[in-house]
Amino acid sequence: MRIFVGITGGSGALYAKRLIETLASTGSEVGVCASGAAIQVLATELYADARLSRDEVLSRLVEGAGGSVTIHDPTDWYSPYASGSARIDGYVICPCSSGTLGTLASGASHNLIHRAASVALKEERKLVLCPRETPMSLIHLEAMVTLRRAGATILPLSPGFYHGADTVDQLVDFMVARVLDQLKIDHTLVPRWGQEDA
Repeated sequence: MRIFVGITGGSGALYAKRLIETLASTGSEVGVCASGAAIQVLATELYADARLSRDEVLSRLVEGAGGSVTIHDPTDWYSPYASGSARIDGYVICPCSSGTLGTLASGASHNLIHRAASVALKEERKLVLCPRETPMSLIHLEAMVTLRRAGATILPLSPGFYHGADTVDQLVDFMVARVLDQLKIDHTLVPRWGQEDA
């Protein structure tokens, strides 16, 4: 499968990193684009150093994920993800900041992440948006309703606890598994309801 992963400035860098690793492990071709704010969050939450350069952060982010991951600059309008004529199977923005929700709901496109999401909507392809903001204002909620009506799947990064997670990594896997389910990608990250083991 060919999957676009946009990373914006919401907290939740672990989700993005694990999603990219897992998609790559399934043999998917993964295109990654991180906004400027996302770079700061990734650097802080994953590497505890907000001074890291964009190149260093992205290099560390995809290290070990394999050659099926390609990094795209937010201003790369020649990227295949910027056009509806490219064959893309799914689009995910994880985490999806509240600012990105608002931009997408308004129909604006300021970078490749916005454009890719706009392409997904106009071409009626799978678009999964993963907000992590809390609490949510009426503006956030109305943006989500607008995007849901336009065809996007809204998948808040709110892990469940019924699978008996013992670690943060298991909670992260719970949400990554839900994203993979939306993309129709098989996985064994977490047990399914009624199953003993994954």
